[in-house]
Amino acid sequence: MDFEFTQEQRMLRETVKKMMAKFATPEYVRGLDRDQAFPDMLYEEWLKMGLFRMPFPEEYGGLGGSVMDTVIIAEELAYYSFDLFTAFGGPVFCGLNILKKGTEEQKQYWIPKMLAGEVKFSISMSEPDAGSDIGAMRTSAKRDGDYWIISGQKLWATGAGAKNNVINVYVKTDPAVFYRKGMSLFLVENNAPGVELRKLDMLGRRCTGTYEIFWNEVRVHKDRLIGGENKGWDVVLAGLQAERITSTSGYIGAMQAILDIAVNYAKERKQFGRPIGANQVIAHMLADMQTELEAARVLTWRAAWMLASGRDALKEISMAKLFASEAYAKLANQGMQVLGAYGYSMEFDMQRHFRDSRSATIGAGTSQMQRNLIANLMGLKVA
Repeated sequence: MDFEFTQEQRMLRETVKKMMAKFATPEYVRGLDRDQAFPDMLYEEWLKMGLFRMPFPEEYGGLGGSVMDTVIIAEELAYYSFDLFTAFGGPVFCGLNILKKGTEEQKQYWIPKMLAGEVKFSISMSEPDAGSDIGAMRTSAKRDGDYWIISGQKLWATGAGAKNNVINVYVKTDPAVFYRKGMSLFLVENNAPGVELRKLDMLGRRCTGTYEIFWNEVRVHKDRLIGGENKGWDVVLAGLQAERITSTSGYIGAMQAILDIAVNYAKERKQFGRPIGANQVIAHMLADMQTELEAARVLTWRAAWMLASGRDALKEISMAKLFASEAYAKLANQGMQVLGAYGYSMEFDMQRHFRDSRSATIGAGTSQMQRNLIANLMGLKVA
């Protein structure tokens, strides 16, 4: 097992790091959070660098990179804000699902458009009564000649309101069967007739945006059906492991930022005539934070390495996601404690990391769902 990065991957990390340092300034990121504004300028820089092209084959305009390359990018973007990473991850994950399950015509049409920045992608699956319980999904699509009519309500849709966004919406197309056999995926522009968006006021992750979506008999042509009728669950599974491990890598990047802020503060802040980091209670807290970060990083890299090697890594990815998401929330809480009132102040970045981290144990599969999945993969058959 070798976690050593190639020379090209080290160069990729340094290039992304320098770009983010130049454009994702503290003032810019704080402004996005304050104004709840999509990072349009930064998105354009990602396009110029070709970051979206990394995991896609050259025949569709990509660079032919591996999941390890995407993991590197995720860490560097999320160092500045996990919210910023979600603006990158959403389009990539949706594009990869089209790559794996779309027809050749759909691949040729949609992937180059996404890589060129002509369209963005976002995922819409959750509903008011169907979050972890996908079987409770109520939004449906009914056939009408060459079209499908989508009706229902979606919730917690990240990035749905971005300019030129195409929503990847999962709906029931056969309510008479088990949900895994009766769900389909459609691509729908966010300004299509009958699509109504409402941006939600969330505690954290405020710039990419979280939306409620009402589908009022939205007409969608049959060529927007990805993966085939009633094959939506197959699409979900096709991209699940890559999506989850890349998101977990984002937690690692954000955790590194939290630790760096806390350590630098502990070195500079003086109480009773010496830096607070010289006090054992603070030093030990920071040492524990460093240890948990590295443990999460190794779990994540190992799972990513397994996936990049072509192996089934669902259990390892689920363990990495579980551990890293909870460590992320824990480190953010400890970082707040180290900074004291400064951490609680909206003028400093620790409070933003604290707010953003709280979603990590909920989104992309709750900690409770991860534990169930891991236990089942151990042969325990948890109900």
